[in-house]
Amino acid sequence: MYSYLEASSLLDFDQTIAKPLFDGVKYPWEVLPKISDFIIALGETLDPNEYEKRGENIWIAKSAKVYDSAYLTGPLIVCANAEIRHCAFIRGSVIVGEGAVIGNSTELKNSIIFNYAQVPHYNYVGDSILGYRSHMGAGSITSNLKSDKTLVTIITDDGRVETGLKKFGAMVGDYVEVGCGSVLNPGSVIGRKTSIYPLSMVRGYVHEGSIYKKKGEIVERTHGFCE
Repeated sequence: MYSYLEASSLLDFDQTIAKPLFDGVKYPWEVLPKISDFIIALGETLDPNEYEKRGENIWIAKSAKVYDSAYLTGPLIVCANAEIRHCAFIRGSVIVGEGAVIGNSTELKNSIIFNYAQVPHYNYVGDSILGYRSHMGAGSITSNLKSDKTLVTIITDDGRVETGLKKFGAMVGDYVEVGCGSVLNPGSVIGRKTSIYPLSMVRGYVHEGSIYKKKGEIVERTHGFCE
């Protein structure tokens, strides 16, 4: 019934160094508690000709660009040709994919950023996954904790799905565009090739290939998307 929520429906596993983490996983949020241990195990196997170990459990590709003002905490892997810009704050348990951009004053925590995803301006991404070539507009964030601190559920047209997680931001599919100033509330799942209008408040599942204008106004994308 909930096949559209499955990891394989949202994400191209060939576009992340974390591909083995998804083996045997049905729903993408199942990997969130495993990210830290996975990074530590994988980091020890990375080719020292390609990756430099900087501090405890931090591996940075030699081709990546990390600005001096960025603050990095492990466990962390930054892949080839990624860019970590001024004053970025990475709090640990993060994988930054190949060619990804983590921008000015952006904060990341316990998240997987797939290859060529962009989080370039004043963003917060916590307990989340951003798919291949997804993009977070300036000031857009994932909210990863409910105000009443109860476990996160995902609202769909077919009912609610229990996650068993207290902290869960958003699962953002490949090629998703999130508009500036938007908030992806706890338990948001955004299908592939979807656009979220600026200043949106999103909760629950947004269908693949759609345009989210506001709650109750979601239309099918018919044009204007290029891979």
